[in-house]
Amino acid sequence: MGSLIIILAMFVLLWVLLIRPQRTRQQQQKRLLESIERGDEILTVGGIYGIVQDIDEENDLIVEIATGINVRVARRAVGSVVKPEDEEPDEERDEDVVSGEADYAVLDSKPVDKDLATSGEEPVKAETGDDSAGLGHR
Repeated sequence: MGSLIIILAMFVLLWVLLIRPQRTRQQQQKRLLESIERGDEILTVGGIYGIVQDIDEENDLIVEIATGINVRVARRAVGSVVKPEDEEPDEERDEDVVSGEADYAVLDSKPVDKDLATSGEEPVKAETGDDSAGLGHR
């Protein structure tokens, strides 16, 4: 009797941890695919961003991936609908540079390593000559 309870508890645990969350993800994806309309910006599972221009008679999407370039995409290939952002990320980066919290500084259009810049060491430069791979050694 005790082993039957343990087996039953394992099945319940399996259902709670694996099957139930998978079903909710499937239902969310189904609702997402059904809610796609013209003008939505989408991201395919292949990593292509585009804007839905039309839905054809086979229920596939006609997606504009660049100006004047349309592709036909199956609905099931849509990974997500991209939400429009209210803030521009460039503004946040500019604020970081002004406040001195940026991860890197730009000098002559080349990123500078903070540790190297504060240590006073010179960066290693590739020497011309026998070094065919272009790798410099001290």
